[in-house]
Amino acid sequence: MTKVGFVSLGCPKNLVDSEVMMGILARGGYELTPRADEAEVLVVNTCSFIEAAQKESVDAILEMAEHKKFGAAKKLIVAGCLVERFRAQILEQVPEVDAVVGTGEVERILEAVEGDLRILPAQPPAFLYHDLTPRIVTTPKHAAYIKIAEGCDHPCTFCIIPELRGKFRSRRFESVVREAENLAKAGAREITLIGQDTTSYGEDLGLRDGLANLLEKLAQVDELLWVRFLYAYPNRVTQKLLDTLAAHLKLAKYMDMPLQHASRSVLARMKRGSNGDAFLKLLERMRATIPGVALRTSFIVGFPGETESDFEELCDFVKAAKLDWMGVFEYSDVDNAESFGLDEKVDAKTITDRRSRLMAIQRKISRENMRAKYLRTKTRRSQERTFTALVEGPSKDNPLVWEARLESMAPEIDGKLYLTDIELPNGYVADAGDVARVEITKADAYDLIGRVVEILPRPAARDNDFVAPPAVPPAEKLHRIATGAPLRGLARVILSTRRATCSMKHKCPICKVETDSAIHADFPFCSERCRERDLGNWASEKYVVSDPIFDEERITGSGRNTVILDLEKPNDREN
Repeated sequence: MTKVGFVSLGCPKNLVDSEVMMGILARGGYELTPRADEAEVLVVNTCSFIEAAQKESVDAILEMAEHKKFGAAKKLIVAGCLVERFRAQILEQVPEVDAVVGTGEVERILEAVEGDLRILPAQPPAFLYHDLTPRIVTTPKHAAYIKIAEGCDHPCTFCIIPELRGKFRSRRFESVVREAENLAKAGAREITLIGQDTTSYGEDLGLRDGLANLLEKLAQVDELLWVRFLYAYPNRVTQKLLDTLAAHLKLAKYMDMPLQHASRSVLARMKRGSNGDAFLKLLERMRATIPGVALRTSFIVGFPGETESDFEELCDFVKAAKLDWMGVFEYSDVDNAESFGLDEKVDAKTITDRRSRLMAIQRKISRENMRAKYLRTKTRRSQERTFTALVEGPSKDNPLVWEARLESMAPEIDGKLYLTDIELPNGYVADAGDVARVEITKADAYDLIGRVVEILPRPAARDNDFVAPPAVPPAEKLHRIATGAPLRGLARVILSTRRATCSMKHKCPICKVETDSAIHADFPFCSERCRERDLGNWASEKYVVSDPIFDEERITGSGRNTVILDLEKPNDREN
C-alpha cells in the first residue's frame, strides 16, 4: 500500500482542506504516514496570505523536494493557496514537483497522486466539501473544526482571499448539522465553526439570520459541550446573533471579531469602513447582551498611510475596549493586493515598534482581565470559585502538567489553563476529553493555573449507524532529512504547523555545550541529565530558551499528578 505524508501550513480552514484530501486518499487505498523517510508521496498544502506565509510555504516545498533525492518519496504534490498565485511557476521553478492542486481542486487530489493530473487552467475556486465528503479529522478527538463557508466577497485592500479562495459560498444548512452530529457521536465535545466570514453564512442561499439559526440548531446536539465560531465581520453581527449566543448554554460566550484598526481614515483606506467609536458601541452591546462574553480581535499596524496620530487613536481604542484577547499583525505588502499600490508606506522599524507598543498595552489589560475574572476571593461559595474546563491532555512543556481550556479560550489561538493536579481525593484521574470543574489558583496575562476539583460524567454512548473515519496511526517522533526538514505531524497524527527540527548547530540550553545539529528540536540538550534540569522550558515552537516557567524549588505535591507552576514568563501567544 502506497504511503502518503502531508505538510499542512496556515489556518484552520487550510487544515480542513488537508483533512479532506487525506480522507479522499485513504478511501482510495492509500496509507497515511507521519514519517518523511517512508512516505512515497508527499503533499504540501500551502498558505500564501502574507509574505511570511508565502516564504514558509516555499521553504517547505524545497525541503520536501529533497526527499525525492535522498528519501523514499517518488512524487511531490503542492496544493493550496500558493498554487492559486503561482500555478505554473511552481512547476517551472521546482522540477521535483509532479502536480499542483489549487484550493478549488481539493477533490482531485487522487488524480494528482495517481499521475492523471499535473496542472489545471486557473479558474475561480468553487469547491465546497459536504458531510459525505471523506475527511480524516486530525485534531484531538474531543475537538474539531467545521468549515461552514468558503471564499469572501469583502473588498479589503490588504487581503487577497477572494483571489485565493473565490467568491463567498455557504454549505447547505443540513449538511453542516449532519457533520456536527457525526463528529459528536465520534467523541467531539467542542465544535468550532470556521469560514472567512462566518457571520455571512447563508446569505448566498437566501437564509436570513443563517449563522444564528445554525448555532441554535447545533446547541441541541446532546453530546456537545461548546459550539463556537471564529472570524465575525463587524457589520454582520446582528442583535439576533447576540441574543442566540446568550440564550443557549452550549454556545460559547465568545466572539472573535477582527477589527483591523480603529482610525476612520485607515479603515477607509482598507475599505473596511466604520470607526473606533462605532466599534466601542458594538462591544458595549455585546457585553450587555451576553454577560461575561470573552472578546477577541486582531489589528494591522503599519498599513500604508497610518500616521502616528492614527496609531495613537488605535492605542486609545485598545485601552478603552479592554478586550480579553488580541493579535497584532505587522502590515506586509502583497504584490497583487490593492494596498500594494497605495502610497505613504510605513518603514519596517516603525511597524515593529508600533506592534510592540500596542501589545504592551494589551498585555497589561489582559492580565487585569484574567485576574478579575478568575481569581475570586475565598470568602465566596466554592461553586463560585470553580469553572468548567475541557481537559486537553499532557502539556508539551512538561508531562507533569496537563493543559485544559475554558469556554473563553479558543483552540490554538488563545491562552491555556495549566492543571497542576488532575487527581481527585477518591482516586479518579482526569483524562483528555473530560469535562471538569477546576479551581483557578493563579492568573497571568495569557495563561491560568488551576486544579481539578470535579470530573463531570461523559455523555452516554448512543446506538447509531455512524461509522467512524478510519484510524490513523499516532504521530511518531519526527525525523530530519538532509535539509533539516521534518514531515510535520499535525496534532496527534499526520500534520503539524508547529514543530520542526533544528537545522544548525546550537548550544545546550542548560550547560551551553555545543550540541550536534542532528538532535531534534524536541530534545536539544546534550544529555538526559540536562533535559531533567530544564524541567520543560524548551520552547520548541520558537527554537529559543525562555526564562524558567517551572521553579525547581517550588515543585512539590502529594502525588504523581501534582506540580506547582509559575506563570511569570515570556509568552509568544500574542497573535
